Amino acid sequence: MEVKKLNFPNFTDISDLPPLSMALGYFDGVHLGHQQVILEAMRQAKELGLKSAVMTFDPHPSVVLGKSEQHVRYITPLSEKIYIFEKMGIDYVFIIHFTTEFANLLPQEFIDQYVINLNVKHVVAGFDFTYGRMGKGTMETIPFHSREQFTFSVIPKLTKKEEKVSSTRIRNLLKEGRTAELPDLLGRNYTTAGTVIHGDKRGRTIGFPTANVDVGEEYLLPPLGVYSVRMKVDGKWYNGVCNLGIKPTFNNEAKKPSVEVHLFEFNQMIYGKEVKVEWHQFIRKEQKFSGIEELVAQIERDKQTALNYFKKFDKVSEDCSESTTFLH
Repeated sequence: MEVKKLNFPNFTDISDLPPLSMALGYFDGVHLGHQQVILEAMRQAKELGLKSAVMTFDPHPSVVLGKSEQHVRYITPLSEKIYIFEKMGIDYVFIIHFTTEFANLLPQEFIDQYVINLNVKHVVAGFDFTYGRMGKGTMETIPFHSREQFTFSVIPKLTKKEEKVSSTRIRNLLKEGRTAELPDLLGRNYTTAGTVIHGDKRGRTIGFPTANVDVGEEYLLPPLGVYSVRMKVDGKWYNGVCNLGIKPTFNNEAKKPSVEVHLFEFNQMIYGKEVKVEWHQFIRKEQKFSGIEELVAQIERDKQTALNYFKKFDKVSEDCSESTTFLH
């Protein structure tokens, strides 16, 4: 897969592009609705003898345009989106640097420079996709703006439980800690990536060693609390339990929540490794305990809750590479 970053108004390295079938959208989350757009672009590419492509934008338009809610934290930051596109089998990804100057392009200018100029022969977008200054370009105006240089497909609204599958809906569920509901909208569990860093190592002294994961600032995290999670280390998934919080029993001054994952049947030194945390079931809110014994007893109960969850999960998951025998 080739990734090309385009900056308005200066294009670089766009010569000799093959004829493309391109999906257009921001695609935060790459949820099931987005996947329908991308898969249709891939289907059209195969049918018409084209290469498949995705066009996305960075940063989120709301950050540049100064709307009330600035999406500085993402469901899928750019690096994660690129990873998902590659897994789906896309040939080209175009990343447009979104600026106020780019936002002021007339709809015809956008189509001329960023579609026709990129040798796009078929466009796929969702029914509500807009382009050009103030979103004046829509899927209803695209036949006119196409100058008959490409064909197009419009993907209708996808609903689940009578509500549109959208990034806003997913973001709201995340903010409410309803992580178990996300696979119905994402087609997968929600994940965050980060690096294992040194913590205070208190977990090992109470019998629950944890990996302290420094999650990128750009990720949207669920609320503080305890969760059943999986973590990917060196290409392999391990089941575990995660405390997302400030550790109030020990520390009242933490400014940034920590992501501490205790993995079952795991005994490796992984400091400095890049890992992925997959968020499954919310177990309970973070709380302050009167002492170590009370904390340890609760952690043991949390662990058992997670073990019970994964016993059920593993029976229906073909993707899980761990067995269900996690007890020490």
